[in-house]
Amino acid sequence: MSQTRPEAAPGAVLVGVDTGQPHPDSTLGELRELALSAGLLPSASLWSARRRLDPALYIGSGKVAELKQQVLDSQASCVLFDNPLSPVQQRNLERELGVSVWDRTALILEIFARRARSGEGKLQVELARLRHAATRLVRGWTHLERQQGGIGLRGGPGEKQIELDRRMLEDKIKILQVRLHKLERQRSTQRRARARAGQLRVSIVGYTNAGKSTLFNALTHAHGYVADQLFATLDTTTRRVFLAPGSFAVVSDTVGFIRDLPHSLVDAFKATLDETVEADVLLHVVDLSNEQREQQIEQVNSVLAEIGAKDIPQILIYNKIDKLQAPVPFTDRYGAHAGFGGRDSIKSFDVSALTGAGLDTVRAYLAGLVARSEADTNPTFHI
Repeated sequence: MSQTRPEAAPGAVLVGVDTGQPHPDSTLGELRELALSAGLLPSASLWSARRRLDPALYIGSGKVAELKQQVLDSQASCVLFDNPLSPVQQRNLERELGVSVWDRTALILEIFARRARSGEGKLQVELARLRHAATRLVRGWTHLERQQGGIGLRGGPGEKQIELDRRMLEDKIKILQVRLHKLERQRSTQRRARARAGQLRVSIVGYTNAGKSTLFNALTHAHGYVADQLFATLDTTTRRVFLAPGSFAVVSDTVGFIRDLPHSLVDAFKATLDETVEADVLLHVVDLSNEQREQQIEQVNSVLAEIGAKDIPQILIYNKIDKLQAPVPFTDRYGAHAGFGGRDSIKSFDVSALTGAGLDTVRAYLAGLVARSEADTNPTFHI
């Protein structure tokens, strides 16, 4: 009796465009990881360098013809752009290529929709997707707009359809905002209670797949979901952690960041990210084995600034030392050449969240922060 074989993942052609500035991912490695996380199988790729972007097709008719041939040869079912596309460009490309076309924002939203597990996470992702969909309504009904409503009447059914769709989206967005606001108030109440208790509040942040959830599990002895993929977990989890006899901290694991994280997601996840804004200390997890680690640190800091958390003290946790062939010298670390004043200006630890190497030192340092604050009437935690 033959076994049923699983269906192959849909194929996807990856497209990157150099617009005159150095592309942060010229090998499209991260786009490939995003595609795999969305359940797609990268089957081909196209690279284009353009000084001026085509307002209708983004990459121009010549490259579109080349791209279409790649779609046919690889039998791909969609095309993924590592760059943002306008609604008109997306519609025109789909018409020319005959397959679905996603830009980076749409791809990240799709991954978030697949990974959301909690009720709050699903609400947040749905809100972000609706906000993104609202921007896609522009000229979405052009074929109907050309139809006139009758003699002496301006406009037509196309305009009416756009307004109906826009109103429907706005109504759904308002409903989700009210529901999320209630959850935000609950989180705020919990945070105030922890603040009154004077407990050290630690938030784990970092680029996606840097090992945040693995570190959280190791510190808290939790059993949260961990996988070697982008955005493996989306839901914020908070646990009380034993640091030393009589010394405890409250640690929160948050959603990972990524280059060009859609603003709609940042806004939708505001209640979740407030755990970071209200923290006393940030454990900024960095994949030390990743050659793009400095750029990833900058991207995380950019999002932290966007949500109002840039001034919260950070501790750099250089993770995945178990994957290194040789130690990374200090001169190749973040801040060594950026005027941060040397190693002592940014506290850092080398660890392996997977094997546990170096974690005792991190716990001891956090316990020291708690000990130094116990004499204060209003506990403050100074790094």
